[in-house]
Amino acid sequence: MELFDGLRAQIDGKNIKIVFPEGEDKRILEAAGRLKKEGIIVPILLGDEEEIKKAAKENGIDIEGIEIIKPESHPDFDNMVDAFVERRKGKATKEDAVNILKDVNYYGTMLTFKGIVDGMVSGAVHSTGDTVRPALQIVKTKPGVSRTSGAFVMIGQDGTRYLFADCAINVTLNDQEMAEVAVESAKTAKIFGIDPKIAMLSFSTLGSAKADEATKVINATKIARELAPDLSIEGEIQFDAAIVPSVGQQKAPGSKVAGYANTFIFPSLEAGNIGYKIAQRLGKFEAIGPILQGLNKPISDLSRGCNAEDVYKLAIITAAQSLSE
Repeated sequence: MELFDGLRAQIDGKNIKIVFPEGEDKRILEAAGRLKKEGIIVPILLGDEEEIKKAAKENGIDIEGIEIIKPESHPDFDNMVDAFVERRKGKATKEDAVNILKDVNYYGTMLTFKGIVDGMVSGAVHSTGDTVRPALQIVKTKPGVSRTSGAFVMIGQDGTRYLFADCAINVTLNDQEMAEVAVESAKTAKIFGIDPKIAMLSFSTLGSAKADEATKVINATKIARELAPDLSIEGEIQFDAAIVPSVGQQKAPGSKVAGYANTFIFPSLEAGNIGYKIAQRLGKFEAIGPILQGLNKPISDLSRGCNAEDVYKLAIITAAQSLSE
């Protein structure tokens, strides 16, 4: 796929290290083996070395040369414990930290936080909460970002690319949070070669309906423009006005975004999740994600229904995110 050819070119030769906490899972092993063979990413697996090698052998997967780390046996474990206690600022004792860091997601997140690896991909076995919780406690969100969010890159059968957010993390967003999602989504869009034209979505277009929900989006648009005056942002705007030029001209005459938007910010998780799944299932768009945004380091969450190809692609995306930090 052209998209991933471009991302591979970005990361090739950069020696980017990505840690996979679920090292015993067949899908993870297949993706790690492929990444190792291609040489564009340095994969690191977490878990019991004997069990990982046994799983690889049983499935005919070559993982020769891939580093395997069992957290409690790692030479840096004690240093990680001390660093975790310091990072949690009195919320965890040393004894707590010893137990917590035996959890592969926490240890993988610490490896990322300390810069030993450049990013982490998890979620093939663990829930979104199991992946995101350590990230929020350790890596934390960037300055000026109050919440992480989840974006999907939507790829049409003709190669057209759009970005949808937040479709995975926050059940509700206030105006400030929606504005922050818009700004972070623009950064994500650029990684994928999308020149962001941002639509702040609503059931109303530029005052056509009066409701608190529409007012929130109006305020979010104003805040987003203040946060990033260089970005092209329109809102509040309905989806048809955002994407169909004739409708955009009618409902938002003179707008540089209306009719040509490619980055869509939904006002709630309900709307975002439904929206991307309609595009995926009825529009036959490929949905790549969720891509976690707003963190200080790239941590990516897989679906538990993922396949090895999904793991491979998300690892490449995570590596590309690490270059934009």
